[in-house]
Amino acid sequence: MTHEVTTRPRRGGRVGTAVAVMLLAAACASATPEVPAGPDGEPDPVLVEGRQIYRNRCAGCHGGAGEGGRGPRLGGGAVVEAYPDIADQVAVVTDGRGGMPAWGGVLDEAEIEAVVRFTREVL
Repeated sequence: MTHEVTTRPRRGGRVGTAVAVMLLAAACASATPEVPAGPDGEPDPVLVEGRQIYRNRCAGCHGGAGEGGRGPRLGGGAVVEAYPDIADQVAVVTDGRGGMPAWGGVLDEAEIEAVVRFTREVL
């Protein structure tokens, strides 16, 4: 008794690769921007800390580059337009509002200041 092995053509080769490339491009397009160097040639360490907090805590809802998603757009000056007074933005981050969680019990004041400055000065 002999068994015949039938092979099927592979599925997803080029299509799977194209989908992977598109997903990678989308991820890169919304990557969190780097903190630019200051006059001394080094990035502001508070903004660097704010970037890390933003990536870990905020980007999932507001998008890596602040383009919005489940949460509103913050980039391109949108957050400054929505909160001309930085204290109002700090209050929202600290206490939460609508669907946004309160970060005051998770982040300390310096961390909240860092992430707020990052959204205002870099995004």
